[in-house]
Amino acid sequence: MHTPIDDYIAALPEPDRAVAARLAAAIQAGLPGAAGKLWHGHPVWFLDDNPVVGVSKRKVGVTLLFWSGRSFDEPTLQPEGRFQAAEARFTAPDQVDPVTLARWLEKAAAIQWDYKNLVKRKGQLLRLA
Repeated sequence: MHTPIDDYIAALPEPDRAVAARLAAAIQAGLPGAAGKLWHGHPVWFLDDNPVVGVSKRKVGVTLLFWSGRSFDEPTLQPEGRFQAAEARFTAPDQVDPVTLARWLEKAAAIQWDYKNLVKRKGQLLRLA
């Protein structure tokens, strides 16, 4: 059974398709309780309705975004936006290190900021875990 995430990945050109497929498989294995869906046009995985990690095609390569990534204390994740998000970019599947990605996913489950209620709290972001 194909999901919208599978369809998103299948529509990507190579090597982006291979990168996104590798990332999605690792996310599903590393966050088995996460619900994945297309959100704002890109695959995003949620824990308790809170966005945790997403994959998106950019002009050059594929971006892996962690909504709470700035709190991971991982120097290879680059800050993104004005809240707590951080990202990594990949242009080839062999750039995805499974050990590093597994560590990031463990931190994504353990360290979260409450994006689910950001609008309700009028832009105030609170740490959950």
